[in-house]
Amino acid sequence: MAREELICGLDIGSSQITCVVGKADAYKDSIEVVSFSRTACRGVIGGAVVNINETALGVKKVIEEAEEKTDAMIHDVYLGIRGSHVETVNNKGVHAILRTDKEITAEDVTSVIENAKAIPMSSDRVIIDTIPQQFQIDRQKGVHDPTGMEGNHLEVNIHIITASSTTLNNIYKSVAQAGFSIIEPPIYGLIAVGNVVVTNEEKELGCLMVDLGGQTTGLVFYSDSCIKSSKELTMGCDLITKDISHGLKTSLLQAKEIKERNGVAFPSMLKGNENIDYVGVDGRTMKTTNRKELSEYIAPRLEELFEKITEEIENQDITPPGIILTGGGSMLEGIDKACEKVTGIETRLGLPQGIRGPNEITSNPAYATAIGLLKYHPGQEEVRRPGMKSIGRMPMWRKLRDMFK
Repeated sequence: MAREELICGLDIGSSQITCVVGKADAYKDSIEVVSFSRTACRGVIGGAVVNINETALGVKKVIEEAEEKTDAMIHDVYLGIRGSHVETVNNKGVHAILRTDKEITAEDVTSVIENAKAIPMSSDRVIIDTIPQQFQIDRQKGVHDPTGMEGNHLEVNIHIITASSTTLNNIYKSVAQAGFSIIEPPIYGLIAVGNVVVTNEEKELGCLMVDLGGQTTGLVFYSDSCIKSSKELTMGCDLITKDISHGLKTSLLQAKEIKERNGVAFPSMLKGNENIDYVGVDGRTMKTTNRKELSEYIAPRLEELFEKITEEIENQDITPPGIILTGGGSMLEGIDKACEKVTGIETRLGLPQGIRGPNEITSNPAYATAIGLLKYHPGQEEVRRPGMKSIGRMPMWRKLRDMFK
């Protein structure tokens, strides 16, 4: 029996690097997670590399930790990118069907999408993905796949995702220095996570997915089963950690641990007021606070974030009937109720769906984006399909290790 090929998703987040390794079941359209790893990285800020060596070490660490759990070697990764350097825009393309039979072919679909991709762009930007929203045939709207249909005039509305080429190159260099290759093209992590935490019914009815990261917050608006718009806000849950650190006079690492273990979205949600012991900023002095005081540091910043999201909702043509919260920041106790209170919209927590594996990862929204990278290309045949290539270079030390594996 042939050895199963594993696929690896590498998520370069706001300030962390996450790796998930899985195997795809093409018949059941599902992913089984077999290993995972995550680490904070000082070489990445807001999804952009600020130190190649630090980032390369972080990439090497998470992938090798995942390798150890699977007893397998990983060479290629699906790369997920995020941050303010990623921009999106909607555009429209048209294409005339001049043949006498008027039947629309796959080549016609490709042509109309290429026409829609013709947008003004600065020289330092590159298109990494185009997502069709809907096609029109002779002004008949609502067509999802025009191939094989007949018409004279084909139109398409698409969602275009672009990224800074210099930022991408720095990420590529970091991954290559770590000894791994990237399967082109890179994937916008915000789109990938939506594929695993938002249901098809929610996409059809309309909803907003909010990915709460450390330094950025991603928004994706869905309607009529397609993406209407997406955006990154340059504020995230690290601001809450900084407020706690400043207020309690402790380190950022200690503040993050206190927030994750004892934090609650609003003081009114507390059922008790337990004391919390922690170490001061000097690393020696023991201090004490309580959950009520902690929540008073959390609530104002959280309210500010949801008010900003409310402003973005008001800029949409239609108010979404539901909100899905995901990402590491969504693990804060009561955050869904806080979102409902500020936005006035029904809110739920988004966990990866159609995934098999350890409960510690399938029930952890912090891994949702990396899992989404696996689901974005389900099936082994997708890993090497035409038009996709690996970039990067494997160092000699990895080649030698492969020989003796």
